Amino acid sequence: MARRRCRLSSYHQGKLLELFVAGTTARTAADLTGVNRHSATLFYHKIRDMIAYELEDESPFGGEVEVDESYFGGHRKGQRGRAAAGKVPVFGILKRRGKVFTKVIADASGDTLIPIIERKVWPDSIVYSDSWTAYNSLDVSGFHHLRVNHSKEYVDGENRRNHINGIENFWNQAKRHLRKYNGIPKEHFPLFLKECEFRFNFGSPAEQLNTLGKWKRKHLI
Repeated sequence: MARRRCRLSSYHQGKLLELFVAGTTARTAADLTGVNRHSATLFYHKIRDMIAYELEDESPFGGEVEVDESYFGGHRKGQRGRAAAGKVPVFGILKRRGKVFTKVIADASGDTLIPIIERKVWPDSIVYSDSWTAYNSLDVSGFHHLRVNHSKEYVDGENRRNHINGIENFWNQAKRHLRKYNGIPKEHFPLFLKECEFRFNFGSPAEQLNTLGKWKRKHLI
């Protein structure tokens, strides 16, 4: 992944990286560090680009996984849900008690979602989904497919595992984090989504900072 080397000093790069992990916007980070706003924005973009590159090569998930789609941005008026106009459709796969994988998608059809599942989930895994028709072919695939019945959820011991609360919780976290930016250009949204994935997967701020430092040296940013 070839990039032009950042011209910021090592000191300023380190401070910006810390502020990125802390969730500070590039504009505020520039003000706190005395760095030019455009330089801080470019540095943040390079970090997000690096994150997306590294996360794309994550190993497939196995065991129990949850799959779901969500919609980001757009206007509140008009249709909502899977037909919401003006919103960005995204797809997520979460390994229970593990990591999440996200991807911006063109649509939520089976032709779009199933190939992603086949690529990112090991055969014979237990796949939990809602009742969206795009998941129908999972019933005759190499996966153990269980659909969520929200009306019966948590009624008895057997149903307590039949949910997609994990991936839905991730969507809520991601939307809360992205809300601070007051709108993100669609062409940059995939990188911001991968940032949310990274924050979820790499736990504590200390772990995130350590990981980004290693990746930064690897990519010579």
